[in-house]
Amino acid sequence: MNPYVLATLLSSLGLGTTLTFASSHWLLAWMGLEINTLAIVPLMAQHHHPRAVEATTKYFLTQATAAAVILFASTTNAWITGEWNMTNMSDPTATTMILAALALKIGLAPMHFWMPEVLQGLDLLTGLILSTWQKLAPLTLIIQTAQAFDPLLLTTLGLMSTLIGGWGGLNQTQLRKVLAYSSIAHMGWMIIVLQYAPQLTLLALLMYVLMTSAAFLTLKLLSTTKLNTLATIWSKSPILTTTAALILLSLGGLPPLTGFMPKWFILQELAKQGLPLTATVMALAALISLYFYLRLCYTMTLTISPNTTTSITPWRTQTTQASLPLALFTVMALGLLPITPAMVMLIS
Repeated sequence: MNPYVLATLLSSLGLGTTLTFASSHWLLAWMGLEINTLAIVPLMAQHHHPRAVEATTKYFLTQATAAAVILFASTTNAWITGEWNMTNMSDPTATTMILAALALKIGLAPMHFWMPEVLQGLDLLTGLILSTWQKLAPLTLIIQTAQAFDPLLLTTLGLMSTLIGGWGGLNQTQLRKVLAYSSIAHMGWMIIVLQYAPQLTLLALLMYVLMTSAAFLTLKLLSTTKLNTLATIWSKSPILTTTAALILLSLGGLPPLTGFMPKWFILQELAKQGLPLTATVMALAALISLYFYLRLCYTMTLTISPNTTTSITPWRTQTTQASLPLALFTVMALGLLPITPAMVMLIS
């Protein structure tokens, strides 16, 4: 892709998200979301592969549907209340419609069906943008209007997402689909605690972005998109294989890795709010997710593929990828648990 075109598209992505961040008016927020969608569509379709075009079409249709529902619901709310402000969401029908549309935008269950299919059709870097940057604007809108939503509806969405994100990833052999289900499960963790402690949602989002970025960049460096090719990488780059396994365990939320911190805080908050049953279901759903991360780690570190080379030093491909972002994200995805006391001070 032409570097000028790429720069324009990436700056439009940034502009759309920033516009949504800064807005307290529904029309401005909707414009930000639309700019965001239109900027990523050419990035998704840039390889002209039939699967990429199919993924782009699916993504465009779901995002356009969600944007239309947001526009309709905010217009309904403005018609009833007389203002476009986000803080004044008094009509329950409009509020529920907006939550459904924003859930469709970020891929919360049961509006998650597009997410694995779309991610499967993209290359790893565009998939990284879709899994991290594209979640920021809709999630900001959900956080801003959280007090207007029905608490039971938020809890249901959160529980369904963590359970479906765990179940869906169990039988996948495509790594991008595994990461898509991982994304759905993490979004569930963020939504479940939103009504009690929005700062924990932001903390979980930050940690999710760090861990997912590290996972995607590692797979990009290894040029791996399928489970069976994971079994051959240990002989090519053993250190990278080790860090990749640890990143996956961090995504699963195992201590002493970074991913344990948000899960720990969220379960603690749920218990504090007098919801032991919800906390128990969330912890069990995290175990289901952990199973498929362990499956990937097992394939990567404990199995020898039948088609490994017999030579002492296997052939290594040269990469043009910058290693500094990967190194930074990996360190943060693995080693931020010791800053937990500082996080307690910040969020309490």
